[in-house]
Amino acid sequence: MAVAELYTKYNRVWIPDSEEVWKSAEIAKDYGVGDKVLQLLLEDGTELDYSVDPECLPPLRNPDILVGENDLTALSYLHEPAVLHNLRIRFAESRLIYTYSGIILVAMNPYKQLPIYGDAIIHAYSGQNMGDMDPHIFAVAEEAYKQMARNNKNQSIIVSGESGAGKTVSARYAMRYFATVSKSSSNAHVEDKVLASNPITEAVGNAKTTRNDNSSRFGKYTEISFDERNQIIGANMRTYLLEKSRVVFQSENERNYHIFYQLCASAQQSEFKHLKLGSAEEFNYTRMGGSTVLVGVNDRADMIETQKTFTLLGFKEDFQMDVFKVLAAILHLGNVQITAVGHERSVINEEDGHLEVFCELLGLERGRVAQWLCNRKIVTTSETVVKPMTRPQAVNARDALAKKIYAHLFDFIVERINQALHFSGKQHTFIGVLDIYGFETFEVNSFEQFCINYANEKLQQQFNLHVFKLEQEEYMKEDIPWTLIDFYDNQPVIDLIEAKMGILELLDEECLLPHGTDENWLQKLYNNFVNKNSLFEKPRMSNTSFIIQHFADKVEYKCEGFLEKNRDTVYDMLVEILRASKFHLCANFFQENPVPSSPFGSAITVKSAKPVIKPNNKHFRSTVGSKFRSSLYLLMETLNATTPHYVRCIKPNDEKLPFEFDSKRIVQQLRACGVLETIRISAQSYPSRWTYIEFYSRYGVLMTKQELSFSDKKEVCKVVLHRLIQDSNQYQFGKTKIFFRAGQVAYLEKLRLDKLRQGCIVIQKHVRGWLQRKKFLRERRAAEIIQQYFRGQKTVRKAVTATALKEAWAAIVIQKYCRAYLVRNLYQLIRVATITIQAYTRGFLARRRYQKMLKEHKAVILQKYARAWLARRRFQNIRRFVLNIQLTYRVQRLQKKLEDQNKENHGLVEKLTCLAALRASDVEKIQKLESELDRAATHRQNYEEKGMRYRASVEEKLAKLQKHNSELEIQKEQIQQKLQEKTEELKEKMDNLTKQLFDDVQKEEQQRILLEKSFELKTQDYEKQIRSLREEIKALKDEKMQLQRQLEEERVTSDGLKGEVARLSKQAKTISEFEKEIELLQTQKIDVEKHVQSQKREMREKMSEITRQLLESYDIEDVRNRLSLEDLEHLNEDGELWFAYEGLKKATRVLENHFQSQKDCYEKEIEALNFKVVHLSQEINHLQKLFREENDINESIRHEVTRLTSENMMIPDFKQQISELEKQKQDLEIRLNEQTETMKGKLEELSNQLNHNQEEEGTQRKTIEAQNEIHTKEKEKLMDKIQEMQEASEHLRKQFKTENEVKSSFRQEASRLTMEKRDLEEELDMKERVIKKLQDQVKTLTKTIEKANDVHLSSGPKEYLGMLEYKREDEAKLIQNLILDLKPRGVVVNMIPGLPAHILFMCVRYADSLNDADMLKSLMNSTISGIKQVVKEHLEDFEMLSFWLSNTCHFLNCLKQYSGEEEFMKHNSPHQNKNCLNNFDLSEYRQILSDVAIRIYHQFIIVMENNIQPIIVPGMLEYESLQGISGLKPTGFRKRSSSIDDTDAYTMTSVLQQLSYFYSTMCQNGLDPEIVRQAVKQLFFLIGAVTLNSLFLRKDMCSCRKGMQIRCNISYLEEWLKDKNLQNNLAKETLEPLSQAAWLLQVKKTTDSDAKEIYERCTSLSAVQIIKILNSYTPIDDFEKRVTPSFVRKVQALLNSREDSSHLMLDTKYLFQVTFPFTPSPHALEMIQIPSSFKLGFLNRL
Repeated sequence: MAVAELYTKYNRVWIPDSEEVWKSAEIAKDYGVGDKVLQLLLEDGTELDYSVDPECLPPLRNPDILVGENDLTALSYLHEPAVLHNLRIRFAESRLIYTYSGIILVAMNPYKQLPIYGDAIIHAYSGQNMGDMDPHIFAVAEEAYKQMARNNKNQSIIVSGESGAGKTVSARYAMRYFATVSKSSSNAHVEDKVLASNPITEAVGNAKTTRNDNSSRFGKYTEISFDERNQIIGANMRTYLLEKSRVVFQSENERNYHIFYQLCASAQQSEFKHLKLGSAEEFNYTRMGGSTVLVGVNDRADMIETQKTFTLLGFKEDFQMDVFKVLAAILHLGNVQITAVGHERSVINEEDGHLEVFCELLGLERGRVAQWLCNRKIVTTSETVVKPMTRPQAVNARDALAKKIYAHLFDFIVERINQALHFSGKQHTFIGVLDIYGFETFEVNSFEQFCINYANEKLQQQFNLHVFKLEQEEYMKEDIPWTLIDFYDNQPVIDLIEAKMGILELLDEECLLPHGTDENWLQKLYNNFVNKNSLFEKPRMSNTSFIIQHFADKVEYKCEGFLEKNRDTVYDMLVEILRASKFHLCANFFQENPVPSSPFGSAITVKSAKPVIKPNNKHFRSTVGSKFRSSLYLLMETLNATTPHYVRCIKPNDEKLPFEFDSKRIVQQLRACGVLETIRISAQSYPSRWTYIEFYSRYGVLMTKQELSFSDKKEVCKVVLHRLIQDSNQYQFGKTKIFFRAGQVAYLEKLRLDKLRQGCIVIQKHVRGWLQRKKFLRERRAAEIIQQYFRGQKTVRKAVTATALKEAWAAIVIQKYCRAYLVRNLYQLIRVATITIQAYTRGFLARRRYQKMLKEHKAVILQKYARAWLARRRFQNIRRFVLNIQLTYRVQRLQKKLEDQNKENHGLVEKLTCLAALRASDVEKIQKLESELDRAATHRQNYEEKGMRYRASVEEKLAKLQKHNSELEIQKEQIQQKLQEKTEELKEKMDNLTKQLFDDVQKEEQQRILLEKSFELKTQDYEKQIRSLREEIKALKDEKMQLQRQLEEERVTSDGLKGEVARLSKQAKTISEFEKEIELLQTQKIDVEKHVQSQKREMREKMSEITRQLLESYDIEDVRNRLSLEDLEHLNEDGELWFAYEGLKKATRVLENHFQSQKDCYEKEIEALNFKVVHLSQEINHLQKLFREENDINESIRHEVTRLTSENMMIPDFKQQISELEKQKQDLEIRLNEQTETMKGKLEELSNQLNHNQEEEGTQRKTIEAQNEIHTKEKEKLMDKIQEMQEASEHLRKQFKTENEVKSSFRQEASRLTMEKRDLEEELDMKERVIKKLQDQVKTLTKTIEKANDVHLSSGPKEYLGMLEYKREDEAKLIQNLILDLKPRGVVVNMIPGLPAHILFMCVRYADSLNDADMLKSLMNSTISGIKQVVKEHLEDFEMLSFWLSNTCHFLNCLKQYSGEEEFMKHNSPHQNKNCLNNFDLSEYRQILSDVAIRIYHQFIIVMENNIQPIIVPGMLEYESLQGISGLKPTGFRKRSSSIDDTDAYTMTSVLQQLSYFYSTMCQNGLDPEIVRQAVKQLFFLIGAVTLNSLFLRKDMCSCRKGMQIRCNISYLEEWLKDKNLQNNLAKETLEPLSQAAWLLQVKKTTDSDAKEIYERCTSLSAVQIIKILNSYTPIDDFEKRVTPSFVRKVQALLNSREDSSHLMLDTKYLFQVTFPFTPSPHALEMIQIPSSFKLGFLNRL
């Protein structure tokens, strides 16, 4: 269509304005072709007749729907006013500082800190496509990083703009992004060093200007190097054109470089006092601008930060101090006073303080410096002349020296930074960040501005070529016919500057001339270019300036100072003085032919994409211009070899006010930075580009039903466009996009709006018709009612007369009587019926009440008899319980008495045998001694003297032995006393407890008197036997005494004592052996005592452990209820020791009582209890029958039976003592077998099982007896040794008459000690045997009772113990097969959850049962290591992590459940309680397993987050759950869609499917429901946080319809929670911020009440987030209204009272605290089967 057709009524155009540059106006009348005037209506309501040229109509304004776009190329009308207006809307109203313009990122300086640069923002942009998120410097950096990683091609980011536009900050953020996303795994902290280089370069290269408080006064290209893994390995920096003149001169309100002021602020610190600095106002070089202090800047704190960054880069304090010395010297040099002497000379006082400090710091000769600052040497061919300088010349020489020193220092610092950032490896790729000055034009422009604009010309040329190339590539990719586009080429300007005989070459040529001046050079320019080159002009009113037409604007340059700045020379004598400096750094600056330290010399090989004119560097190496041209050549060569990305920084106003939009300044910068040129190039072809899916979604309302019926959306789009736009030249169809010429999208939007408006009109028509029709019907009905009453009143008035009134009155009277009669009849009829109904009803109710009372009466009678029967049966049970207690107690006492008597008899018999053996041996020895005395008589005299000596020694040894024996006796008495005390204490406690337990049943003791008498008779018989034995022992003793007397008489009468001396010498050795044996006996005695003590301690511990386990398996409260108050008081007083000792017996009794109904066969051992055994067995059988019969009928009866059985189980039985009687007395076994045969057939199986258990007990007793035999053998050995000692002592006693008494006393003492020791050991052994027997019998009894109980419950012939036997060498195979090689998919099907964990625990139980600590420790360590290894090998396998997280938790729960701790055994069954660990405490391993589980859980969450995160934004935010609600908008150049179909795109269903997959996998693997709920809560938090963060960064998603979509998607998530029964796990609350954001998008946002409602409702969103959403709100259609800035300010005022976070983004890495609940396993270990697929055939079930 023709362009003129768009200028219709209501459309808007842009017209020029002197203040705002452009202003908007609405067309008041359609424009006709050929009209000279366009009638407009301004925004303030005034009308305007605007003169127009038909060939150049005013630019049209874009529809409001296209205003505020992220990309300027998405605008339908691409021109300057559209760009300016779009930037104003985004910057001033939406507070968005970034906007795309094709490949350019336009960055507006907000002059305010914004919360959009945190790490969360970096992670949000990481991995995202450039067009998917809002424009941002991070998006450009991500695009460069992604292209580098994908294409392995070097990249460049070119940041340019005016001073104060934010170039340095933008470059800094780009470098920070690279440092964050590509952080290396090494400890070198390369990223930190790269970022640390910025503060240093800013300190020495940035300064305050009138436009910027932190203006970069040099260009910088930072090259960040990456390795093959795309991680930073180093960096390199190049600098361009440092503004050295700032060191010696600053304009008003400007400052020198920051480092000078930082140094002056720190002058008073001790480390800087030797520099002799003061405040900045004291130095000429820092006070010249009159502004030494920056508002909000602390120079001293900045100095500390600068020193920190120096240190971070590895610069030592010596290096830092050298740098500070040079800087301080420059300041002192500026204060050196130069005095004029006449008009031709000047002089410097050598006593000048600043000159002295300057020379001292740099190590110079003061006199020479003072001399050559005021003089210069001129060398000619014939002579050398020293020429004095005037004061201005001397000042210039001083300033030139200061600039030269600072320039060298700056280059030196940059060089050292590059060295610090140097890397040793090979560079794979790099990304360069160019922070360079933009186009500059001031009132006075000099050499610096000329070089800056020259560099911008080169960059602009490269930019134009790149844009042109991208456009061409886009067209070729889409198969669009390519037509040549005319774009601005600034090559003529570049040729004017750098070509042969150009401006720079003429400048260098003039510099070579000894008498060259600026005026001569300017004249040459006039002669060469005026009227010859259209880009060069001569000002009309000036002969010292020239004008160049740059690409951005015309710039007038003053020629003054060009030559001096280009030469940049310092007099030779000053250079020689500095070269001879004693300060090494200063001397190195001015060395001849120094090693090139150029920052350009990095090892980069680049190839230019376009040939660049190389400079003729034959004569121009030393000038600033030639150096700058060479560095610029290298820069362009590098940029051409990389893929560039452009950032154009814009300064919105000169006053540095936040979010203030100055249209004039912004337009000026847009023209200068090439943004408008990009727009112009795009507008010449097809600037608007839509994907087919976007077009189909947006303009579906313009399609007919027939067109919509086509299946191919691409063909539908073509058909619709052919119908809507007849001119096919206005669009082109590409492979994936439709290309439109300028204005066509606006035309389509107009058609769409007309269509929607027409539809709205139709809807309004019908709605208004319905409302009017409803109103009409309501009014007609009201009119009809009014008419009705009016007509009735009128009729009444006509009919009212006297006759009519009388007739009416008579009729009324008749009606009254008639109606009264009828009413009375009806009343009487109703009354009779009512009475009849009441009678029958009352009778029915009375009969029903009678029946109910009768039934209740009968029920009461039944209850009475039933309760009486129950009470009687309970009383009988209690009475039987009491009788049995009495009986068993008496039997136990009698048994103990019998055992004591038997032991005493056994001891007496043994003593008798010993005495008899001693007597026989004594007779034999006497006979031998008689024979020996005869033979020894002859040798007596020879050995008499030796005998005396041996005698003395023997006496000494005997004294020692006596002393030692006395000590042993004391120790024995102490041990015996302790044992007696312990025994008495235990007896007292036992007696007290026995008295307390049986005080209530003393009345029944008389029934047991007969039995006690019978036992007393037996006791008397035993006592008689003992008396007779004692008499026999006395007789034997008397005989022995007679024998001893005879022996003494024989010794007295014997004369041959001489032979005894010889015998004594032989027996001396036996004395030493005797001493050794005594010592050995003592050590053995001590060892035995220690062994006894350790065994006693072990027995106590085992008894306490058994007691605890038994008590835990029984209801403690029930036991306490059955104990008396005195028992409880004793329990509280004596504590654990009493409980450990007495609790064992009580627990044993309780356990025995619990299973009394299954072990009645033991009652048959006592004849007096036979009838009770039969009675109880019959009653138990009866109860079991009742239980089986009534189990299926009534649950209440089942409870009653169990209660009754539990009451019957309280009958005590002391089977340990009975079994001892059974073993010792064979006659009781005979009676037991006889009575067993008389039992009924129903008890045969039970008795058989109990007999089998008795056999097992017998085997255990045999083992105990074997141990006792071993002990007895050891004791016999000891007794033999003692006897040998006795024999030796007897020999000595017989041989030595004089020592007879001593020896006899020693023998008696030794024999007494040995006997006492033997008695003591026997007593200890007896107690140990009793304890062991008691413990073993308790264990066997427990197993016996449980097995007997299981006989009735299970029919299986085989019962397992719930443990798996394995060999130590099979441990590695177990871990390999069960952990490392196990596949989850083969385990979770048809198997119990946590099966590997249960198998491992059953192996742990086996190791615990063996009491093998090493085996258990090895198994636990191997298991934990195996779990860690399998998790490490499958860090990204969700199913494997879920499987082992579940098994780790199950294993941990098994260790807790079977630990024996009361808190974990509350829900265990009796079977499970018997499987508890007995020997080891694994609490430490439980803690280790808990830590492992936490680590697995965190990795498990990370894997889930990584899997679901790519789905969240497409499914939650981009996908249309409600089809047809959202309409896509154009997204511009940055949005790259590659396909028409969305078949592969993620939807909300994808999110739900992924969640269901996670949930089903967790459930299949048996993960604890609480852990599942925590994991789902974490996932829902991630979904909400990621969606909300993406919403904050996507302005195109902030619309009302998108809020509806989000709300719908949230409802899907809530439904999913409800389906999985997870609505109570707080997962829904994590979506509350997202839900409130969706509500905020949908709610009305206009009035004060709306603002208050937003403040009250959005409590989960922070103030920053609410304001961000309001500012980003974007209408999709013209029917929606934007949020006004005034409304945003109202909401912000309400939110100011809040004290919440200032962060915009939610932390997606936040993890909720995880807790692992204890869930006991319901599976019995005995029933667990091992599948054959596990390959664990080497495990055996026990």
